[in-house]
Amino acid sequence: MVLLARELKAQGYRKYIEFAVLCLLAAALLWLFGRNLDWHEVGRALSTADPLLLTVAIVLVCLLYLVRACRWSALLKPLTPARLKDLFVATTIGFSAVFLIGRAGEVVRPVALPARDPRVSPSAAIVTILVERIYDFVGLTLLFALNLLWFQPPPSLEAYYGRIRALGFGLLALLLTGVGFLIWFRANSAKLLGALDGLFSRWHFFPQRLAQVIIRLLDQLSSALRVLVNAVELAETFGWTMVLWLGVASANLLVLRAFHVDLGFSETIFVLGWSMVGSVVPTPGGAAGAFHAATAAGLIFLGIHKETAAALSIVLHLVDFGPALIFGLFYFIRGDLSISRIRTLISPARAEG
Repeated sequence: MVLLARELKAQGYRKYIEFAVLCLLAAALLWLFGRNLDWHEVGRALSTADPLLLTVAIVLVCLLYLVRACRWSALLKPLTPARLKDLFVATTIGFSAVFLIGRAGEVVRPVALPARDPRVSPSAAIVTILVERIYDFVGLTLLFALNLLWFQPPPSLEAYYGRIRALGFGLLALLLTGVGFLIWFRANSAKLLGALDGLFSRWHFFPQRLAQVIIRLLDQLSSALRVLVNAVELAETFGWTMVLWLGVASANLLVLRAFHVDLGFSETIFVLGWSMVGSVVPTPGGAAGAFHAATAAGLIFLGIHKETAAALSIVLHLVDFGPALIFGLFYFIRGDLSISRIRTLISPARAEG
C-alpha cells in the first residue's frame, strides 16, 4: 500500500510537470503566432465584427453540444442506456475542462457521466469516447477531402494546392484503413481476446489486475464497435457526426461573415480542416496557440490579410471552444462543477479506481 501511494503521488507530480510543459508550449506558440503582427490592425479588425452574427454563431455552437450528447447516446446503445440530460451535462462539463486544462480534461467526461448515471460504467464511457474521436476524425477528414474535389484555390497558389490535396486524400485513406482494421477487430474479437488472455496468463511478470482491465476495455470496445457493422446504428451515428461538423462549419461561416470576409462554405470547410490539425496539439485553453496558428495559416493561404486572419483565428477559437465555459459557469454556480472536483476527477487515484 505504501508503494502504491508513492506511485500515485509520483503520477500526480508528473501530471503537474506535463501541464506546466504544455502551458509553456502554448505560450511559445502564441508568441510565434503574434510576434510579427500589427496588433493595432488586429484590434481594428476585431472592432469591425458584427456582434449579431457572432451571437448567432455562439448559439449554434451551444446547440451542437446537444448534438454531441445525442451521438454519444447512440454510441452507448450497444453497451448501456443513458439519459440524454446526463449526457448533455457530462459533455459540457467535459468540454469546459478541455478548454481550461487542455486534452488532459478529456478524462473528465468518462468519469462525470457514471457519477451522474450509475448504469454507465467508466469503461463504457471511455471506449465510446474513443469511438467518438474516430468518428470525428473520419467525418471531418471526409468532409475536407470531398470539399477538395470542387474547391478552387487562389491562382497564385495552385502549385501548393496539389500537395494539400494529396495530403487530404492520403489522410482520408489512412483513416479509412484504420476503420477497416476496427471492423476486422470487431469480427475477430472473441479469438483475439481469448489469445490475449492466454498470453497474459503465461506472463507471470504481468500484473493480473492490469491484464483484466485491458481485456475488459477491449471487450467493451468490441461491443461498442457494433455501430460500424449495424447499418441502422451506423447511419444514426454517422448522421449525427455530419450534422455536428456541418453545424461547426456553419458557425465558422457566420464568424467569417461577421468580419465581412467574402469566403463561401467550401472555403470555410477548407479552413476548418486546417483548424482540425491545430486542435490536435494538447495545449491548455483548447489547443491555444496551435489552433490560432493553423487557422490563420489556412486563411492567409486563401489571401486574407494576416492581421485580419489573426483576428478571425482568435474569434473562431473563442466561438468554437468558449461556449462550453458558459455551461461550465452555470454548473459551477449550481454546484455540479468546481476546480477541486475537476482535480478529483482527473486525479491518479480516481483513475486507478
